[in-house]
Amino acid sequence: MLSFIQKYVQSIKMFKTSTFWKFILLSLIVTSVYSCQDEVFSTSPDKKLDFSNDTLTFDTIFTSFGSRTEKFLIYNNNNRALRISQIYLAKGSSSKFRLNVDGSVNSQNKFSEIEIGANDSMFVFVETTIEATNDNNPLLIEDSVSFVLNGNKQHVMLEAFGQNIHLLKNENITENTKFKIDKPYLIYGDLTVDSARTLTLPAGCKLFFHNNSNLLVYGNLRTEGTFEQPVEMRGDRLDKVKFLDPVPYNYVAGQWGGVYLLWSKGKHVLKNTNITSGYVGLYSPNTDRSNLPEIEIENCRIHNFVFYGIVAQNTDLTVKNSEISNTGSFTVFLSGGTHVFQQSTIANHYSSNSFNPGSRDKNPAVMIMGLQRTAPMQTEFVNCIVSGSLDNELAIASRFLKDYKGVFTNSYIKRKQKYELTQFQDIRWYQPLDTIFRQGSFDYEKKKYFNFTPDSLSPARNIADKAVASRFPLDLNGKNRFSDDNPDAGCYEWRAYNQQY
Repeated sequence: MLSFIQKYVQSIKMFKTSTFWKFILLSLIVTSVYSCQDEVFSTSPDKKLDFSNDTLTFDTIFTSFGSRTEKFLIYNNNNRALRISQIYLAKGSSSKFRLNVDGSVNSQNKFSEIEIGANDSMFVFVETTIEATNDNNPLLIEDSVSFVLNGNKQHVMLEAFGQNIHLLKNENITENTKFKIDKPYLIYGDLTVDSARTLTLPAGCKLFFHNNSNLLVYGNLRTEGTFEQPVEMRGDRLDKVKFLDPVPYNYVAGQWGGVYLLWSKGKHVLKNTNITSGYVGLYSPNTDRSNLPEIEIENCRIHNFVFYGIVAQNTDLTVKNSEISNTGSFTVFLSGGTHVFQQSTIANHYSSNSFNPGSRDKNPAVMIMGLQRTAPMQTEFVNCIVSGSLDNELAIASRFLKDYKGVFTNSYIKRKQKYELTQFQDIRWYQPLDTIFRQGSFDYEKKKYFNFTPDSLSPARNIADKAVASRFPLDLNGKNRFSDDNPDAGCYEWRAYNQQY
């Protein structure tokens, strides 16, 4: 610093300049002095670091698989630069975590003499891998990142939950098989059920599918979930969307493929099962008009898909007390076969504001299409809700619409151009000011997700046929439908916000 000042003084003497130039040179000297002072590192023990998190928590991590990278920020909110003597993991070499400090890595996870400018910040990235054990319960691992600055120690806590798994990679099931419930199943590639074989998923069974993985059923699929222990099929991302934090990935469609039912003689029974956030939910593309597979769905939730919820082509389908919702195209597509929907909700509010990959197309939530190449069709909708973000959410494509074999009764249907047909009886048709559901969209600020329970003013309330409703005395949430003696349409019964099930 002294030599710098001497040079400027010499310059003043040499040029023998006017007072103006002497003032300019003096200003440069003063500015340079202050600039150098900014670069001086404070050694005061009163100076502290601030952090964006006091605890960094990882969502559940499957054992033997590396975690997603999490991060936190170090802030120097002081007007002097700081030199951090050490950054390290408290458990040292025994730690399950790994550090990256401002882009630098170290095999020992120890960093020395880390400089951080005045009123500046830097990132610390953290990863972990949890080793598999024989314990079926979630595993908690903990550590902390320690910072030594001017003789003081500060800490950011680290915690992660690990889950042991059954790992299946391109698994082919060649015998009748019943999965276990001791640990979740993680599916890489396709899980395939061989011809005429049956895969049974007991109550509480969880299947997590990796990106683009599918369940391909050339035989039969049975799920045996209960209200207390449903069967779950979903993507394997258990963390949250970084740019939309804290939205869980399970609310983002396209995390995996879907469930394909591919045997023309298949007999599939799904009870108390949640299938969420893939490309398709249940897809039965049968082309054999002489053999129709049978699908029975009861107390299920099929939600949030890039394309379709249920596709049943030349298929006998029964859906009871279930929710099929939020798809980029048809939520339910029916073509050929007998289709029965009782006490169910079909709702499509899929759009960019629900954090899906894009807005839905212009296809209705329910499409019933009769074609020459399909088997004879017959449809029944009783005590149902068909709704969504479009003006017309039900369409029947038939050459002879008046002769179509269908029964639609005691239901709410969102269709601006209502059908004036004898097949429709006791229907509450759409009106412009209708409020159907309690939460038909995602409210980011209030962290409220989709809730297809009828609103207190919903026109779907109190319109269900009691005889049919009595077959399903509990709604999909386990609430008694007859608590007010007037059951509602759809799979959910209205309740007050402060009312418990």
